Amino acid sequence: MKRKVAILGATGTVGQRFIHLLDGHPWFEVSVLAASERSAGKKYSEACKWRMENPMPEAVKDMTVVKTNLKEVKQVGDVDLVFSALPGSVAGPIEEEFAIKYPVVSKASAHRMSRDVPLIIPEVNPDHLQLIEIQRKMRGWNGFISTDPNCSTIQLAITLKALMKFRVKRVIVSTMQAVSGAGYPGVPSLDIIDNVIPYISREEEKMESETLKILGTLRNGEIQPANITISASCHRVHVKDGHMEAVFVELEEKPDIDDVKKAFREFSGEPQRLKLPTAPEKPIIVREEKDRPQPRLDRNAGRGMSVVVGRIREDSIMTIKYLCLGHNTIRGAAGAGVLSAELMVKKGIL
Repeated sequence: MKRKVAILGATGTVGQRFIHLLDGHPWFEVSVLAASERSAGKKYSEACKWRMENPMPEAVKDMTVVKTNLKEVKQVGDVDLVFSALPGSVAGPIEEEFAIKYPVVSKASAHRMSRDVPLIIPEVNPDHLQLIEIQRKMRGWNGFISTDPNCSTIQLAITLKALMKFRVKRVIVSTMQAVSGAGYPGVPSLDIIDNVIPYISREEEKMESETLKILGTLRNGEIQPANITISASCHRVHVKDGHMEAVFVELEEKPDIDDVKKAFREFSGEPQRLKLPTAPEKPIIVREEKDRPQPRLDRNAGRGMSVVVGRIREDSIMTIKYLCLGHNTIRGAAGAGVLSAELMVKKGIL
């Protein structure tokens, strides 16, 4: 029998992506849609201006949207899992209220850096899910909160995990991030057309701190951050979907480029071994062409769940440099949450 899920923030861009990815999912079924007061009480098809590339699933069109609070969701019916696509500015107390009763898998930033909350990329740090039991004991919850990283952090951390065998010391990353990362309506057209905006609020801080937590070690019930120095510069560019990153890495070892490419190509994790429904066959795809990856050509690789790496070469100041590309609303957002939930099912956490 499929597990019933609720989606908080169901009318927003990430909420819509959750609905899109869960349509026909073998393990999960959307049963409750929650959003702001202005949407509550309406049919989903009336409350939501659908922006996904596929049509709105028939199963959700006539669902009545409820307010984003525990009482209203419980009135619709019990669920097994909550996906949160709430804005980070409001997510904190709402997710805590739901976690008293339900497992919450959150895309919001509110709890990512909390000491007892796992920040999960299933291929990278599945062992950090052990924090859930500590969290439950500390907070007295029947449920829990598990978080997904920032969209730009996810693709960077996946590629760095593949390089950890060479002992990563320092990282410099410069991002070229798609406008969909700002949500809807996002960046005004007169600001972004024919332009690059060299600032995204709090994005650089998130990349620098979240990556260290994700690549850190779970020891004595706490995450010890990775001993890596990271410097990020983040920029919004005139692309609809797909974040591009130029990454410069200093390694303690000096592998040749073929060894680096091999490390990327052979990288795999528990989602691949367990054959989870949303897991891409290859978490990292290496392109050899001089002009790849490109957002328009490569963002949907692995159904949007693979990170595409190209232009891997030596660097005269660091050790190596490369470009990586990820689909920011699939692997970087809702897809990350669905994959985390699938891993929790296989681990017996859900």
